Amino acid sequence: MIPARLATVLIVTLLLQVSLMATFSFDGARPDLMILVAVVGGFVGGAERGAVVGFAAGLTYDIVLTTPFGLSALVYTLVGYSVGAVGASVVRSASWIGPVVVAAGSAAGMVLYAVVAAVLGQAAFSGPPLTAIVVVVAAVNTALAPLMVRAMRWARRDDADARHPYFLR
Repeated sequence: MIPARLATVLIVTLLLQVSLMATFSFDGARPDLMILVAVVGGFVGGAERGAVVGFAAGLTYDIVLTTPFGLSALVYTLVGYSVGAVGASVVRSASWIGPVVVAAGSAAGMVLYAVVAAVLGQAAFSGPPLTAIVVVVAAVNTALAPLMVRAMRWARRDDADARHPYFLR
């Protein structure tokens, strides 16, 4: 992973998150592109790189959130690691594997975020319904996953020889 390129991907994604995605809302739920970075980082780079990318994405997002600093970093680290660990054991020959992994990782990440926030005393369940958040985040992230995979492959150009059948043709 090239740190300058990863930083570029994170900053561009954060700018898209706070400017463009903040205007979209369905039943009060908004898309979360930063967890997409963590999910794709785990799917493309494996468990260890997924944890590193998830931590970096979470810290980057925590800068602009009003939640306790480190909450997103903790959750995104766990999500990136988990997706990387699960992705290593999945046969990637079917074209539907990529979208399913991204949708499931994004949905699980949003549920985990709400649970961890509730444990820390945050009002995680007082806003939009959790089901609306999970559906919106999973749907948007699944649609944008091929673009994020290309961005993450660019960020790790040093060892980009691994190919996933769904995302790059």
